Amino acid sequence: MRLTLAFVSVAAATFALSSPAAAEEGMWTFDAVPTDAIKAAYGWAPDQKWLDHTRAAAVRLTGGCSASFVSNEGLILTNHHCVVGCLQNLSSADSDLVAGGFNAADRARELKCPGQQAEVVTAITDVTGSIRAAIGSLTGEALVKARDARIAEIESAECPDRDTTRCQVVTLFGGGQYKLYKYRKYSDVRIAWAPEFQAAFFGGDPDNFNFPRYAMDAAFLRAYENGKPAATPAHLKWNPRAPQEGEITFVVGNPGSTQRLLTETQRAFQRTERLPLTLLLLSEYRGRLIASMDESPEKAREGADELFGIENSFKALSGQFRALNDPAFTAQMAAAEAELREKVRGNAEIGDPWSEIDAAMAKRRDTYLDSVFLERGPASFSTLAGYAQTLVRAAEERAKPNSERLPGFTDSALPLTEKRLTDPVPTYPWLEELAVAFWASKAREYLGTDNDDIKALLGKESPEALAKRLVTGTRLADPAYRQQLWDGGAAAIAASDDPMIRFFARLDPRSREIKAAFDRDYDAPVTAAQARLAKARFAAYGDALYPDATFTLRLSYGQVKGWTERGKPVPAMTRIGGTYDRATGQLPYKLAEAFVTAESRIDKNGVYDFVTTNDIIGGNSGSPVIARDGSVIGTAFDGNIHSLGGNFGYDGTLNRTVAVSTAAIQQALDVIWPAPALAAELKGGKRR
Repeated sequence: MRLTLAFVSVAAATFALSSPAAAEEGMWTFDAVPTDAIKAAYGWAPDQKWLDHTRAAAVRLTGGCSASFVSNEGLILTNHHCVVGCLQNLSSADSDLVAGGFNAADRARELKCPGQQAEVVTAITDVTGSIRAAIGSLTGEALVKARDARIAEIESAECPDRDTTRCQVVTLFGGGQYKLYKYRKYSDVRIAWAPEFQAAFFGGDPDNFNFPRYAMDAAFLRAYENGKPAATPAHLKWNPRAPQEGEITFVVGNPGSTQRLLTETQRAFQRTERLPLTLLLLSEYRGRLIASMDESPEKAREGADELFGIENSFKALSGQFRALNDPAFTAQMAAAEAELREKVRGNAEIGDPWSEIDAAMAKRRDTYLDSVFLERGPASFSTLAGYAQTLVRAAEERAKPNSERLPGFTDSALPLTEKRLTDPVPTYPWLEELAVAFWASKAREYLGTDNDDIKALLGKESPEALAKRLVTGTRLADPAYRQQLWDGGAAAIAASDDPMIRFFARLDPRSREIKAAFDRDYDAPVTAAQARLAKARFAAYGDALYPDATFTLRLSYGQVKGWTERGKPVPAMTRIGGTYDRATGQLPYKLAEAFVTAESRIDKNGVYDFVTTNDIIGGNSGSPVIARDGSVIGTAFDGNIHSLGGNFGYDGTLNRTVAVSTAAIQQALDVIWPAPALAAELKGGKRR
């Protein structure tokens, strides 16, 4: 979901941080859908057959988005902004697929998206007992190692076929539950259709995270298997009708992360440490990037996706920061925590987990800057540096038994790690130098010139000189070289004279020390405390609770419904003709070329975008909006400005999901960027 800055007070919100969820609140796991609550609110609820079919049609994209199968031949509906990275990677100076869009004339011309993988949940199993038994009475780093080892063992045992399956154990309620998610994966994902960028992001930043909206933020991918379109009999029926005011809607997808269960101390850390620092870094990096992009049209094109992501992150985090500085909002959160503490006061089994988290947070503050600037180093900003860190660390981790490896390098994770490392993706030397130099300058600024780590890593070089030496000297832009180092393992890494590899060979031991300290001083005590906090919530409020988002499959329910903004009603949907009324001829309100040429053929009264009361967050981008009959009537791509507080809570009177309707997408396929074969496939026909 594209998140943007909003000047919004959340004082009126009624957040259920610890108590049972209010109607329409919640991102529910598929093994705990509150059908009784849905039926009480709407007089109807989906049965198990409906849920099973929908789960089998829902897709997770490894780029951080959601999607759904909409034909029996692997066709995937998602958002344009979920494929813009793919389009950027496939573009060149002579062929800008971001600006011009992409429309494969036939399947032979559908293009593979580097690094992309589509995943479908096939089973969810509770493994809490097994992991708690492995943890036992352990504390500190031993707790983390035992937990991670058991997770690695479960994932490896449950998914021996790593070509087509992936297993992932997910921590829920901060350690109160552990669930094993088993996925059917498709590692060959290709772009089939995408509109012009100016249509997908019409209105730009001024309209982003606002409504009314006039955005064609939709695209189609296709999953392939053995070089052929994948057979996907479980798919959603395409339903290009307009949404109806008040109808029940379901959004099924993978919300990335929420923090609705944080303690007061953890929220204070977000407000005073993490968010201010992150916003400062993003703001300065954005400025440097824009200045470089202004140097030439080619740099403007090459840096566009990077800038798009940075601006999106900045706006999202700005909204979180404003929410945590709203006195009325924070007072409500404090009151919710006080209520929970009172309800479980004197329960010896629960004890005082809040104080344990307080102590862990105090230690976290002391080591936070080391984690920010040294644990990943320039890999936080640079693609090439990210390759180097992965290769150096993988060489050591892959030599260990599976149960002793760090997360990301276990048997279950290695196939995706290798794919993302070795798939061909263009890199741009000027952008890589900018990224490495920015990291070096900020690390030196925040840690200090006299810091031993900074002296060891920078030596006598300036940040700019270090960046130039590492980027101009590395061969890591070549996927064949990356594959060679991956295949060669520790011996190849030790023998490599690549300056980026050598840099991370020096940094990695210190990076591991920082992670070990984090595991010992924060992760372990907080995991133990949060497990008891989960017990406290269940004891106080029963099991009608949903866990924080974890980029795993969830279902939310709601209805098509507008809201009242400063005393005036905001309608639930917009019409395509409103695009022309909104257009000014200047960016960001300049019409896409196809909107100009096809104007006489477009049904301007057709529904374009619409809003619902579904509870979503970033990661839900591309999620299908599903009607009661199980058909797809839209794809979610954003929230309104009030949903910024959704990271910490939900207010059904104001929070809204923003979606592009299938009715509008159908017009796009029929008359704006005609794709007759795709349109026929969606209607159930065969595509040649």
